[in-house]
Amino acid sequence: MITDRPTSDLSSPQPSSERSADSLLARHRRVMPGWLTPYYDRPIALDRGDGRHVTDTEGRTYLDFFAGILTNSLGYDLPEFREAVQRQLASGLTHTSTLYLIDAQIRLAERLAELSGIPDPVVFLVSSGTEANDAALLAAVCHTGTNHVVALRDGYHGRSLTTTAVSGLPGWRPSPYSPLRVTQADNGAARTDGPWTGADKERAVQDLAAALEREGDTAALIIEPVQGLGGFHTPPSSLLRRYDELVRDRGGVLISDEVQTAWGRTGKHWWGHQLHGLRPDVLTFAKGLGNGLPLGGLVARRAVVDSLPGKSISTFGGNPLSCTAALVTLDVIRDRDLMRNADVVGAYLLEGLRDLQRSEPHLAAARGHGLMLAVDLVEPGTGAPDPEAARAFVAACREAGLLIGMGGPGGNCLRIAPPLTVTEDEARTARAVLEQAAAATRPAGHPFRTASRGQSRSSV
Repeated sequence: MITDRPTSDLSSPQPSSERSADSLLARHRRVMPGWLTPYYDRPIALDRGDGRHVTDTEGRTYLDFFAGILTNSLGYDLPEFREAVQRQLASGLTHTSTLYLIDAQIRLAERLAELSGIPDPVVFLVSSGTEANDAALLAAVCHTGTNHVVALRDGYHGRSLTTTAVSGLPGWRPSPYSPLRVTQADNGAARTDGPWTGADKERAVQDLAAALEREGDTAALIIEPVQGLGGFHTPPSSLLRRYDELVRDRGGVLISDEVQTAWGRTGKHWWGHQLHGLRPDVLTFAKGLGNGLPLGGLVARRAVVDSLPGKSISTFGGNPLSCTAALVTLDVIRDRDLMRNADVVGAYLLEGLRDLQRSEPHLAAARGHGLMLAVDLVEPGTGAPDPEAARAFVAACREAGLLIGMGGPGGNCLRIAPPLTVTEDEARTARAVLEQAAAATRPAGHPFRTASRGQSRSSV
């Protein structure tokens, strides 16, 4: 029995003793799967948010530089966002389903079709990135008549049977079974034995060409313009363009998984694929579009999506509350020029990460675009991934009041992705905390390299 309280009380505010982190963790472990693991040895129970800050149930406030895994694009409690959602709530209509015409859904689809740059576009809305990628892969298979898909090493596309099959991170691919035949192509990431080279690229292209020759027709190439869970690695543009040519020659389409990279996250552009000069047939999205409300979908060439035979629906796709949230999110990103903010503040944060890389022996490979930034924790001297150091670094940031993320194929990547509304002062605060955490986690016997430290301390 989960609780001895009457059922009618389950939705009421809980006593503070039952909302403490320790109490919630014990209850979490009783009723949640063992693989659903929160961050930190003593996880945080968040209670409320304001701007770029969140406060836990014990009253401690943190600067949030992970934004609910790149989801809270506008931060927390933005007045125009709150007011738009409250207006929809006040109508009493929070759900209807796609069996009825939904004004907010149609208005959002029109906006997304216009932003996509795809000829003859159609939009299908669902509730998550996994569903969006599932739908894209289904459409590609139906359109081409083959179930062979090319995906990238270290990619991540969701948690369903289909999307785990095309994910290139073994720890996030729990089942060996799949409805697809998948070829994993090199993603152009440097190895511990040296940087990625032109010769490596040619070898990767030839390897894929040989695999396609063996497999025959191909349904799709699915890519992340910047790999999210894979450590915010950006595959080389020239490599992606060569892969795209090879797959199109076999009849396949290009799916750009924009679940983390869309809506100005990478700066300059609405979409991450614009970093590479690609022309996808299908764009998938989720996360930041709803600013925390569940919403995903795809925008694609009609010829691809309409190839699905029969009928289909999405019960929660096009939910009027989520679509209202998405419309105001797009308005705020445009009206406040948040893509430029991502560029300017992101450049300042990246400068700080590069300074730390030059001065700290256990930091390497600072990288990123806009407000999608990363740096690796490594063993000094060998450059081997050091996931324990990464966990210690993230914990040190938490103690100093800053929340950041982790990831990467080695579990040693720090991921930094604040809301697009992040301010200059908040970026300066974050840089100071990152410097403190780097000093606190510096391995014994490996001194701070003052001589090579970056000279610049410019403001944003």
